[in-house]
Amino acid sequence: MAGYALKLQIRRSPRHRKHKRSIKAVALVRTLIAASILASSFCIPTRAQQAPASAPVVVQPGAPGKPSKTLPSSTRATLLQPTQADVEFMQGMIMHHAQAIEMTALISSHTENKELRSLGARISSSQSDEIKFMKRWLAVRGEPISMAMPDTPDPKMPDMDKHMDHPAHAMALMPGMLTPEQMDALRKATGAEFDHLFLTGMIQHHNGALIMVKDLFDTAGAGQDAELFNFATDADNTQRAEIRIMQSMLEKNPPEPEKKSSEEKR
Repeated sequence: MAGYALKLQIRRSPRHRKHKRSIKAVALVRTLIAASILASSFCIPTRAQQAPASAPVVVQPGAPGKPSKTLPSSTRATLLQPTQADVEFMQGMIMHHAQAIEMTALISSHTENKELRSLGARISSSQSDEIKFMKRWLAVRGEPISMAMPDTPDPKMPDMDKHMDHPAHAMALMPGMLTPEQMDALRKATGAEFDHLFLTGMIQHHNGALIMVKDLFDTAGAGQDAELFNFATDADNTQRAEIRIMQSMLEKNPPEPEKKSSEEKR
């Protein structure tokens, strides 16, 4: 009995209970490690069995009322073949923009009008960028930058304007283009006279560009290329807005009335 009492006392002692808890903790840790190893062994084959990434699916939308088509993954996009009207529009607009840039180049030396200088800088910058875009658009499609000239040029027109890449008689074919006489008058004018001639001339010029855009979209099958469509639409919107600005500037600064001669006064 004395031995049994001694064992019971040892089991109930704090040191014995602490030792027992340590054994349980070690057993728990071993169990967790074993479970982790077991889970990892199941994960490895699962990852190995994952299917490879599928090839991209190319879908061609069908026409209105028609189903779409699934094309081979090797399908590559092709450029829409431009129409003759598309090509001539871009070639003509390059020439059209070039004259507008020539007009804006005169501003710094012909007027101190800050509002006109700001407008001119904006027109010059935007149309220079658009010329680069149009030249790139034509080059990518293997089309010439310059418009084909008639075999028989007009003998009354000069052979080449020094500021252009195109014969002057071709410029006359573009709606809104200033005549050589109008350009000469603009070069000779200064101050308020220049401001008036520039604004009226640029409004005429912009209206011509709007006609070119309208003619493009009125031509059957033309203007379907996405880049061309976006460009022509943006150009139309921009030039309409600039026309309104220039009309407002003209209203604020109307031209001075010409002085009547002594004979007219009588």
